[in-house]
Amino acid sequence: MIQLLFVVLLAEACVAVALLFKTPLRKLAVLGIDRLKRGRRASVAVKTVAGVVLALLASTLYSMAEISGRAADPDSGGGLTPTDQVLFSRHLLEASLMGYSLFLVLVIDRLHQYIRDLRGFKKNLEAVSKHNKMLEEAKLGISEERKNYQEEIATLNKEMKKLKLQVQEKTEEVHVAEDKALAIQKQSEGLLIEYDRLLEDNQHLRIQLQSIDLRLSSSS
Repeated sequence: MIQLLFVVLLAEACVAVALLFKTPLRKLAVLGIDRLKRGRRASVAVKTVAGVVLALLASTLYSMAEISGRAADPDSGGGLTPTDQVLFSRHLLEASLMGYSLFLVLVIDRLHQYIRDLRGFKKNLEAVSKHNKMLEEAKLGISEERKNYQEEIATLNKEMKKLKLQVQEKTEEVHVAEDKALAIQKQSEGLLIEYDRLLEDNQHLRIQLQSIDLRLSSSS
């Protein structure tokens, strides 16, 4: 019994040490404990073993209490016999080993739960970090697009200014051309008036020449 308890205690200590340090053995230990906790049969077996250990511990403590009671009984001589001393020492060792075993089981359970919670926190932290990174990238993308839009708007404003200047220049050229056209129109009107006057003068001269010819022909 004592040898079996030593083996169990040593195995539990190895599992606890494996859970304490981040090594490949920790993954194996965590996977093994996960399977023990998830499987129905494994859970029943663990509870059965725990119940047996508690029953053995209670039995050992009861035996120790009986031996102590015999030692306190004045009818038995007021002391422990060598056999009772050996039995008491054996029961004390068994009780200590079983107590340490149960303590290590609780430690292993706590360490396993801590490791699972830590992994969950790490996964949540990674998910939050990825989400924040995506938001930052999206924010940078939006800022870059806004910057591009602002550059395009600035370019369009420059082109609009150039077009306005070109329109003003063309408008001035049109006004100058209109002024020139009006001046030419006035000059042409003056020339037409002068032409009409010359035609009238020519007509008068012809009439005068015809009258002079008539007079000469009549006098001859």
